[in-house]
Amino acid sequence: QVQLVESGGGLVQAGGSLRLSCAASGRTFSSYGMDWFRQAPGKEREFVAAINRSGGLTAYADSVKGRFTISRDNAKNTVYLQMNNLKPEDTAVYYCAVTAFALARTPSDMNAWGKGTLVTGTS
Repeated sequence: QVQLVESGGGLVQAGGSLRLSCAASGRTFSSYGMDWFRQAPGKEREFVAAINRSGGLTAYADSVKGRFTISRDNAKNTVYLQMNNLKPEDTAVYYCAVTAFALARTPSDMNAWGKGTLVTGTS
């Protein structure tokens, strides 16, 4: 079972940037697709971005396309989410997840989750 630990969350003004990291345990990290989801207070968890095993393919929610970038370093067992031009509506707990599927967008397709990291965007 892969274990995931997110970091990098914090408070940021509108227009600012943050980079989230997700460190994975285990030797099979490169066998999984990786996703970022987020959940705002009172809302359902929603897809943000996905990357395939090699890192050559990515997918984004329309709400973050052009502002967020997902990447991975298989040598470091880490996936990243670079968030630029943050908006107050990006405020949420951000979760990384592993999946056996390439570029999956549905929470039920994830095999394991981290505990999340809070991102708060201020106006």
